[in-house]
Amino acid sequence: MSTAAATETKPAPPAIEKIKVKVDGREIEVPRLTADWSGKLAPTTMIQACEAAKVDVPHYCYHPKLPIAGNCRMCLVEFGTPALGPDRKPVMNPDGTPKIAKSPRPAIACATPISPGIEIYTNTPTVKAMREGVLESLLINHPLDCSICDQAGECKLQEYSADYGQSASRFVEPKVHKPKAVDLGPRIMLDAERCILCTRCIRFTRDVAGDDALGVINRGSYSTLTGYPGRPFDNNYTLNTVDICPVGALTSKDFRFQMRVWFLKETKSVCTSCATGCNILISSRAEKIYRYTPRENNAVNGPWMCDHGRLNYKWIHREDRLKDVLVRDVGQASRLSPSQERLDTGATPVLRKTTWTAALSEIAEKLKSASQGSVAIIASARQTNEELWLLSKLKAKLGAMSDSIPRLGKADKILVDEDKNPNTNGARLTGICFTEAGINLSKIASGIARGEIKTLIVFGEDILKHAVSAKALWEKELVSEVVEEHAITAELLSKLDTLIVSDILPNETTKLAHYVLPGCAHAEKRGTFTNTNGRVQKFMKAIEPPGDARAEWDFLHDLVYNVTGKNGFLTIEGLFDEMAKDVPAFSGLTWAGLGDAGVTVNI
Repeated sequence: MSTAAATETKPAPPAIEKIKVKVDGREIEVPRLTADWSGKLAPTTMIQACEAAKVDVPHYCYHPKLPIAGNCRMCLVEFGTPALGPDRKPVMNPDGTPKIAKSPRPAIACATPISPGIEIYTNTPTVKAMREGVLESLLINHPLDCSICDQAGECKLQEYSADYGQSASRFVEPKVHKPKAVDLGPRIMLDAERCILCTRCIRFTRDVAGDDALGVINRGSYSTLTGYPGRPFDNNYTLNTVDICPVGALTSKDFRFQMRVWFLKETKSVCTSCATGCNILISSRAEKIYRYTPRENNAVNGPWMCDHGRLNYKWIHREDRLKDVLVRDVGQASRLSPSQERLDTGATPVLRKTTWTAALSEIAEKLKSASQGSVAIIASARQTNEELWLLSKLKAKLGAMSDSIPRLGKADKILVDEDKNPNTNGARLTGICFTEAGINLSKIASGIARGEIKTLIVFGEDILKHAVSAKALWEKELVSEVVEEHAITAELLSKLDTLIVSDILPNETTKLAHYVLPGCAHAEKRGTFTNTNGRVQKFMKAIEPPGDARAEWDFLHDLVYNVTGKNGFLTIEGLFDEMAKDVPAFSGLTWAGLGDAGVTVNI
């Protein structure tokens, strides 16, 4: 494509007409057309107009990201339209305003489009009576088990009953009983008695996930949600039905009976399972993570996330986490003080505990005395932009070769990306890898074999994990991901004078390291990732790391200062702003300017 063609500006889309409507007596302007659940333009509905006017209209079946069903009737409102005379022209009041003819029948706000001059009434006595009637009908057969329901604290039936319902029930007949604790699939449990038949789960599964696996059987009070006969409800997006269920009918087996939601602290974060970078909330209490849930960001994941990413947190609490700074004691047993604890990892010689100050000082001295080109860096694309940038400063000072390891897996057409690293673009933009991750791995291996590379720094990767046999398994869908094949072996690592490894969990590479620096999971620190579309997104700290583990950017700052003398960023905010001045793609960005939704840059 020519430069002129590439830089040619596209014509701006036509402006969408705005019309004036009134909501509870207040006039506002709203677009005549609004994006529907699929992103296509459709007539703006009453509920969308009320939302624009900051007026809450209670609803169950309506969801902005699902097709409209209009079956719960909770969003009933009254309305009026400009009266027309015999000549089809508006009839005017004496004060010159259009005369409004109130409709004799209410309308469901979720499915009724607006028109110019329409007036919507959401708080009249009739509307209140209709809401009370709908709630009374829903509660006729609903079990009164809020105290033991997992949805308590997040239940719209519970909330609306208090806000819009009657104070006492008039129903005295026996309730209809339906199946309870129904095992729908590997991750979902159904309590059919709590279901209010809003059909959100059915529409999501059919129209968003593309798996028409749920439906309603029987009629009247006996209507029941169920799965397809003989087939488990099992796709990679099933847990989204738990999020959108307005009551406690669908619950997550993973979170079921684990913790009351009002005890949980919610922290804004980003999923690290692939390069999509879904926005999430981490729910934790007492330094323990209990669940991930999606955080809505229409530029990335909307309100959804995949089941794999949602459940990919258990490893953070593994008992064998790296918690101590370790150094390999080579032939110096006589110099150890009695207070220094030895840790037998099965390797010889032994790794012993040391302090951050001592380890970083020793590493800095070794790096400062290293000749140009004798150091190589392999940094995971699971590290943050800030950490990769700090490593790039070491790379520049030492004349080091660097790279990151590609990690591939199956993608889908919804959210899951083929790239299983959350920050491949960050590694590329900060200069750790170039046009393609993995192209320097064989060169690093050759440099070690020839004795030219004497020091290897590894951050966040088990470089001894090969993919020779895994590729065939991946093609048969027997494993979820593979790492790029490379030629770095344990025998090759033994030729190094110094192997410096930072990781979260022990592995074959940490066993061979001369220095082991315990790092943090993303939930234990702050930072940013750059997703597959170039969106720079920040995440916040949810829990404290175990033992002496530290955020990698924190101790890398000290190491870079000791080696290069570069200082001036003691906080993550300052570090990000400093990085943005240095990396062309991040030019103009600030930590504060990223907001909660992130900013897209040119990649």
